[in-house]
Amino acid sequence: MLDMTDGKHILERAIDVQQIPSPTFEEHERAAHVAQSFDTMEIVDTQMDDSGNVYAHIAGGNDKPILVTAHLDTVFPRETDLTIQRHKERVYGPGLGDNALGVAALITLAEILNVSGWCPPGDLWLVANVAEEGLGDLQGMRRVMGKLGNHVGATIVLEGTAFGRIYNRGVGSQRYLIQAKAAGGHPWENLGSSNAIHILVELARRITNLHVPDRPQTSLNIGRIRGGTSINTIAQDAELELDLRSDDRKTLAQISEQVETMINQTISDADASVTFEVCGSRPSGQIQEQHPLVQLAIHALQQVGCDKAKLDAGSTDANIPLSQDLPAICIGLTTGGNQHRPDEFITIEPIARGMKQLLLVALGAYHWME
Repeated sequence: MLDMTDGKHILERAIDVQQIPSPTFEEHERAAHVAQSFDTMEIVDTQMDDSGNVYAHIAGGNDKPILVTAHLDTVFPRETDLTIQRHKERVYGPGLGDNALGVAALITLAEILNVSGWCPPGDLWLVANVAEEGLGDLQGMRRVMGKLGNHVGATIVLEGTAFGRIYNRGVGSQRYLIQAKAAGGHPWENLGSSNAIHILVELARRITNLHVPDRPQTSLNIGRIRGGTSINTIAQDAELELDLRSDDRKTLAQISEQVETMINQTISDADASVTFEVCGSRPSGQIQEQHPLVQLAIHALQQVGCDKAKLDAGSTDANIPLSQDLPAICIGLTTGGNQHRPDEFITIEPIARGMKQLLLVALGAYHWME
């Protein structure tokens, strides 16, 4: 009989998921695949909302429901070569760890419960959600929590390559799109005409000179600047994308306020049109190490032979319930590397242990709520 916690079984399911392109806002094909997988299981009531989230509902008793989620989307464009490469203990493929493996574990969890006939003490919701990456801004998870609300007793978020770590703190972020429109022209004939790129580069210089504290950990990153027509044209249009992060709400608010003051000063001083918008905002939140859900996850890792659980902070779907002061953690199925790169890889050996850890956490979560 097939052992559904076997790492090879889960790996092949993850590859099947990974082979379906699923850029943020274009997850429909992968969502349909997951819905079809859930539909084959007798104990599951499959639903899909109009944002594309796929819900598998397993009816239980009167206890608060448990929510287990994994995001469907990847950072890779639809045309990305998704070829898999196998090298002994590793398997390489864009989006395999982030987050095809998480989605595969979600389906496998439903499969195991279906075969066992186990009836949970409370409702269990398994959700494959959209729009976690980038400018998706956790929209899918926001919709999930809007549907299930504060009735959820615990949320367990799955990321493929976070095995051995327990994310009990959500890193908040504020993202800006800043645009400049200037007169432009010929660099000789229109010497002195305002240049949209120059305006944004000067603003970037001022922003990057901001003091960013080490504690609480905070980061500032200008990810993209683009614009202009040619090397011999004064740029008429340019835009800049800025990402601010901190695991402390107050610190993120303070640095965001400083940045907006600088932008507004540029708007006031520039001989051009400068505008900005907040294009992403992820809330922060946390639960303490002593929380029963965190302790359950630590114990589960110990049970599967991982004695060095690391508590960590990250920007995941868990940010949404954590920001609402609801118990939530993010855990993983295996180890890996090169996330968000075409040569992303996962390690085969820990997958089975990661799946057993998930079972221990998902089923054990009901007990500490009693």
